[in-house]
Amino acid sequence: MLGSSSVISILALASTAFSAPSGSIEKRAPTVYLAGDSTMARANGGAGTLQGWGTYLPYSLTTSVINKAIGGRSSRSYTVEGRFTDIVNTVQANDIVIIEFGHNDGGSLTPTDNGRSVCPGKGTETCQSTYNGVATTVYTYPFYLIQAGKALIAKGAKVIISSPTPNNPWESGTFTYSGSRFVDYSKSVAATLGSNAFYVDHGAYAADAWNTLGKAKTDAYFVAGDHTHTLPIGADVVATSFVKGLQCAGGGFLNGYVKNSTASITGKCL
Repeated sequence: MLGSSSVISILALASTAFSAPSGSIEKRAPTVYLAGDSTMARANGGAGTLQGWGTYLPYSLTTSVINKAIGGRSSRSYTVEGRFTDIVNTVQANDIVIIEFGHNDGGSLTPTDNGRSVCPGKGTETCQSTYNGVATTVYTYPFYLIQAGKALIAKGAKVIISSPTPNNPWESGTFTYSGSRFVDYSKSVAATLGSNAFYVDHGAYAADAWNTLGKAKTDAYFVAGDHTHTLPIGADVVATSFVKGLQCAGGGFLNGYVKNSTASITGKCL
């Protein structure tokens, strides 16, 4: 079930202190892991089908990228399925984990819990729910990400918390972008995690790129009839907008591993 065992597992990992091994440590480039939903995940379809931006991030970096994003997931379901725990068990010291959720975290737990919606709130609030006939405690979006971040940092990894990408901001006919509450939540998560975490406002930078490209191109870069998912050409825009946001914020833990010059990427520093 999507129950409490995986939540307990990641809470236990988060409470485990990290001890650096004694002796010399071989220097190596960090591996970048991606944790997110379908907007980030690699899709298996052909031409004319959606593609996640994580597929194109490796073209901007000089270090290896492992895309662990899965379609349809939220901070809650990614946690309770043990997917954060899998990354925690894999990372090595100085690896970097980019976390971006939000598209599937909204909605209500009633009358039917879909296994993805989180408890409303920005702290340690909890909700009691029933999923697949089993009583379960549901936590907030910040809580799930903070616990994952703490567990990763305890292993010596660095964490980049990325705000969710926007739906097509030209959908109404004119450009409109207002970040969801998950943008503010993402920023607060990074602040809570401290110096081993870094925040990128991917939503704002992707929106700025779409604004710069204009309605016709933006519409053509999204899957037809779908305001959330991009075609491969759009996924490339979203990937480079993440890099733009990263570089404009100072580069964080990926300083020295980015190929693109900031000026070469669509949009401006915000």
